[in-house]
Amino acid sequence: MTNFLQNMAGMSGMTDQVIATDFLISAKSGIRNAAFAITETASPELRAALREQLKSAVETHGIISDYMVSKGYYHPQDISEQAQVNLKAAKTALNLSQQ
Repeated sequence: MTNFLQNMAGMSGMTDQVIATDFLISAKSGIRNAAFAITETASPELRAALREQLKSAVETHGIISDYMVSKGYYHPQDISEQAQVNLKAAKTALNLSQQ
């Protein structure tokens, strides 16, 4: 039933991309927040723990990025190609909002 609904909404290939993109954005946010927290703590033990979390978040970002590149969802080295991917996603979102 889910595939039927996704096909009807024009999103059959978009759901993995949307999930991966959301995960990538969350990973980037985690990296930024961990880095900020490291600069705000005075405890060496807490800084060490936060550095481990930062390292893990950076590794996760790499895994997600590699997955997205392999699927053609993310083109960090080609801004024009990435713009086309973003435009397609935006058009799909607009079409969904008009239904």
